[in-house]
Amino acid sequence: MKVRTVGIGILVGALLVGGLALGQDRYIVASDIPWAPFEMVTDAGEFFGFDLDLMRAIAFVAGFEIEIRNVAFDAIIENVRTGRADIGASGFTITADRAQAVDFSAPYFLSNQAVVIRKDSGLNIVTALAGLGPNRAVGAQNGTTGFYWVEDELQAAGVNVELKGYETYPSAILDLVNGRVDAVVQDEPASKASIAAYPELLTIAGIIRTNEYFGFLVRKGDPKGILPRINDALAELGLTVRDRPGGLQELVIEEGSFIAGLMEVYFGPDLDEIMEAWIASKGLLFAGDLDGFLASMKAHLGL
Repeated sequence: MKVRTVGIGILVGALLVGGLALGQDRYIVASDIPWAPFEMVTDAGEFFGFDLDLMRAIAFVAGFEIEIRNVAFDAIIENVRTGRADIGASGFTITADRAQAVDFSAPYFLSNQAVVIRKDSGLNIVTALAGLGPNRAVGAQNGTTGFYWVEDELQAAGVNVELKGYETYPSAILDLVNGRVDAVVQDEPASKASIAAYPELLTIAGIIRTNEYFGFLVRKGDPKGILPRINDALAELGLTVRDRPGGLQELVIEEGSFIAGLMEVYFGPDLDEIMEAWIASKGLLFAGDLDGFLASMKAHLGL
């Protein structure tokens, strides 16, 4: 898992989708980097990951350009709300509270929360969350649904556990590795990436079935008309969203589609290998050759 970070609002490795005609709309995309495997950065400062490459594909299909900026997670909504960014792309769970400040795209990913602990802690999901560890503390990234879950479901219910908030998810994991918190609560895919980075030290104690849908976000009211373009592109890239009874939704990913292929290359392989494959394949992505990009990624990853 990479540990490189970039200052808020500083453009590092901002990448435009290649091959676009002059005069097309250009949107600033705010993302909290790193948060593997959704947002990552190469040693050369180039941004990539599931969210960011999906956003690049959306831009190519929809016919606009994007500029990616690294912004702290808990500042992204404010950046979008005030017009400093046009799109938030950082594994944002669609919630009623957030929807009061911004508008969301169609959901594109389903996730749950995971509880990560040290293998040698002697804890389990119950004892870790009950504050029975040596630190009586649980860590989570500020502004995330994992953070609010600990607040709302544990502390508000009277559980005697300290919640430590972190600016970045890697900072929380580093404190867990060094024994300063007993557990970290975070989305399952990012938690699995942490386990892969510290396989001898960390494990997932259990999954909290929160059934969270991720969406891209834009300014309230969508004054630039971005959401229809994102949603249409998601459909063209292989996503269908079906409404189910009880307000539930089902995400259907078409077999052989770009989104299906992107999930295959980002969820499962080793993170360092993903980075190497992306560096070797990025030119195809920037040129808009989406099929060629996936084929190259899979070839380099042995998929």
